[in-house]
Amino acid sequence: MNRDSDILITGGGLNGPVLALALARAGFTVTLIDAAPPEADASAAASRAYAIAAGSRRMLARLGLWAALAPDAQEMAEIKVTDGRAGEGPARGMLHFDSAEIENGPMGHMVEDRHLRAALAEALGAAEGVTLKAPVRVVAQEAGPGGVTVTLDSGERLTGLLLAGCDGRQSGTATRAGIRRAGHGYGQSAITCTVAHELPHKGVAHQFFMPGGPLAILPLKGNRSSVVWSERTERAEKIVAGPDEAFLAALRPAFGNFLGQIRLEGARGLHPLGLSLAERFVAARVALVGDAAHGLHPVAGQGLNAGLRDVAALAQVLGEARRRGEDVGTGPVLERYARWRRFDTATLAATTDFTTRLFSNDNPLLRLARDAGMGAINAVAPLRRAMIREAAGLTGELPELMR
Repeated sequence: MNRDSDILITGGGLNGPVLALALARAGFTVTLIDAAPPEADASAAASRAYAIAAGSRRMLARLGLWAALAPDAQEMAEIKVTDGRAGEGPARGMLHFDSAEIENGPMGHMVEDRHLRAALAEALGAAEGVTLKAPVRVVAQEAGPGGVTVTLDSGERLTGLLLAGCDGRQSGTATRAGIRRAGHGYGQSAITCTVAHELPHKGVAHQFFMPGGPLAILPLKGNRSSVVWSERTERAEKIVAGPDEAFLAALRPAFGNFLGQIRLEGARGLHPLGLSLAERFVAARVALVGDAAHGLHPVAGQGLNAGLRDVAALAQVLGEARRRGEDVGTGPVLERYARWRRFDTATLAATTDFTTRLFSNDNPLLRLARDAGMGAINAVAPLRRAMIREAAGLTGELPELMR
């Protein structure tokens, strides 16, 4: 089969462009297909930011992206996790993770969506072997013994050895490949925004487990923080729909006053929350990556990092297969990727699901047990350090790009 590129990628959000760069670095030719125009990606809403774990930071550095991101990236020196209720402050039981306890530097950095997309757009424009098709949608795909063909809504047909689906929880790639999904909603939605505050955050990230859902306050450059506030959907929709002053009046009791007065900076976002897992990560000539394979609750801030691990693992598997002279789109090759990522993803999904269910309530007995448990874990240094390394993305079988 004649082919336009070695690898076709659907989805130009975050995982798709990073995968394109990783594969190009490994010597593959890549076509990235995105439904959104390039300028829309580069100017994404400023309401979102991401925790980039230490392992993910290594990968972005190896792909030549970190130099552009570093000036706007805020180090997370500490993470404090506590139970809480609006107006009452933190409970006694607390998990305290300090980057000084591990030898690998900070656990992670906070990077705003707009900076990450701008760096990716610049890198893609300069990358050899990467072709961007946008704005176009894939409307059909067909796998055969020699490769895979996709049809775009423009009528153009593209061929490759493999189709990588990086097209999110509603993945058309997965649907067309006959891959079903399992999961459930939490009855929660995440409110995202950026706030400016009077006092410095000192690089400390906070996660308060509130009855309606977790509230994360994550440090950004300057006296600014990214807020990810999970609330019951009905209440979240009402909060977001109100004017700025009403929104801040609802946020302030939950946020507290430990950073002084706060004010809203930029747009607000609202994102329904649920658990969504693909029953298979691969099919004939198809591999799923990121949210197309696993959509998680943001309680641990690991959604993007899990997707980047997919990217690093898939790039490594395909590169090794090509060096051995294998057809990279065949079942045995893709199954290596699926085996590598299946256990890690299932464990992370189970952990985030259990944590969300355990903490998203105001049961006094459960609250006592939660506080006692967090206090006990925090008191055991080896266990605490193991959890810090896990949060930093430095455990398990790391792909080469993350070592």
